[in-house]
Amino acid sequence: MTAHASGNEAAQTPASRERLALVTGASSGIGQAFAHRLGAEGYNLIVVGRRRERLEELVAALPNVSVRPVVADLATDTGVQTVAEVCASEHLSLLVNNAGVAHYMPFTALPADKASELLHVKVVAPTLLMQAAVPGMVARGEGIIINVAGMVAFGGPAPAQGRAVYTGTLAHLVALSQQLHQELGPQGVQVQVLCPGVVATEFHERQGIDLSAMPRMSAEDVVTASLRGLALSEVVCAPGVERAELLDAVFGADLVAFHAQAPQLAQRYRTA
Repeated sequence: MTAHASGNEAAQTPASRERLALVTGASSGIGQAFAHRLGAEGYNLIVVGRRRERLEELVAALPNVSVRPVVADLATDTGVQTVAEVCASEHLSLLVNNAGVAHYMPFTALPADKASELLHVKVVAPTLLMQAAVPGMVARGEGIIINVAGMVAFGGPAPAQGRAVYTGTLAHLVALSQQLHQELGPQGVQVQVLCPGVVATEFHERQGIDLSAMPRMSAEDVVTASLRGLALSEVVCAPGVERAELLDAVFGADLVAFHAQAPQLAQRYRTA
């Protein structure tokens, strides 16, 4: 599974027709940057977040386009259902699944309610919102989905404490997006998974983690990479990875291992 789509699958570029984008986690950080950039490019917006006052600030900041705020908590079934109903009923040109939460802590110390919140926000919500939005996109023969994950998705083997569940949710988004690219690309729907590294947002501050001394990418640069990545037909967009062939090597190795399997027991398991 490569980081790029095949050359004959052209990226969907902005057109002159009216376009509608729904952005989750739009009240701050990468989601807010997406809302500002898409609004500047003429998209009408549906912005989703938990903080009404932040969403109303977006409405005021983007007077030249229609901005509809939807207050919903994607950590809850009710919140997911609310936004899924919007995705199913509106003619979305673009869906940005950006909402995020981390809860960095050792697996044995992670409370069940926080684990559930993590899984809802980064696994359940993106999956169900896509399920709601995709039928309309397929029927119209066009659409774009951007799933915001992170480079931590590739950090499974890395020695790190307190990120096991978070890492798993982001890896889910990578694999899901790659498979949906294969399934939906021929039907006109472009799927991208966006994998930034550490970004200068409130994300870590809300967990009491001070990364101010660490070099960080801006949210605006992450959005620039994502939109340019769409034009380059990238399925996996890694804004801070200079050599794109490194990603191709990772996914190429995955495919080698996948195709190397056989119905016979591997030799190393045949002897005690």
